[in-house]
Amino acid sequence: MSRELHGKTAVVTGSSSGIGRAIALELAAAGAAVVIHGCRRTGAAEQIADQIRTQGGQAIVIMADLADPATYPSLVEQAWNWRNGVQLWINNAGADVLTGEVADWSFSQKLELLWQVDVRATIQLARSIGQRMTVGRKAESGGEPDVILNMGWDQAEFGMAGDSGEMFAAIKGAIMAFSRSLARSLAPHVRVNCLAPGWIRTAWGREASEYWQRRAASESLLQRWGTPEDVARAARFLVSPAASFITGQTIPINGGLRSNPLNTGVH
Repeated sequence: MSRELHGKTAVVTGSSSGIGRAIALELAAAGAAVVIHGCRRTGAAEQIADQIRTQGGQAIVIMADLADPATYPSLVEQAWNWRNGVQLWINNAGADVLTGEVADWSFSQKLELLWQVDVRATIQLARSIGQRMTVGRKAESGGEPDVILNMGWDQAEFGMAGDSGEMFAAIKGAIMAFSRSLARSLAPHVRVNCLAPGWIRTAWGREASEYWQRRAASESLLQRWGTPEDVARAARFLVSPAASFITGQTIPINGGLRSNPLNTGVH
């Protein structure tokens, strides 16, 4: 397989499970040295790092609670110092408000947590690492731009009825808009793009009701759920030299979103 990311260091936030885990493994397969980030599941994060090392790659684990902005400087500093720089930064981390005890929280509580982890952390981490990348690229005077990749949502542009739709549209819509502006701020030294996954079968999807199983498949032109690996392969392309003329874009990963009669506003 191609090792197009050989020599590069990648940070994938929220990579102890789900989409982040798949992205970390995909970038490692492409030759990148990977920083695995997690919040509480240290064992899961270490397991992924061990898997990368077993396959001949390089990986370290950095734990940080992104709901707390006091953790951001240390995360950036540790990641940067590991291999004297970071060329690829993927802001994948997001709060899970659909499963576990958080699923029973009020709308306001969920919205606050999503704001802290998905929006504030993404914006501040991207700005911090982007500044470092820009200084480094100006000093080098040439070479490929570094890359920041953020995580949106395919239906944020169109809307989805219900509590979850309202929350995620506001939260991920903010990230999609921010990414377009950051791409302008950091050009030409850093490329910034945003992935917008659709129905991806992660923890919630595996346990979802029959209604949601049918709806997810029917809203895709390809008539199936997406997988974390589908998103990871798109991420690998966007951070690679093959995407060197792509910046300021939001790329849907949804199998072709279509209007669906099942979109009836279930909360």
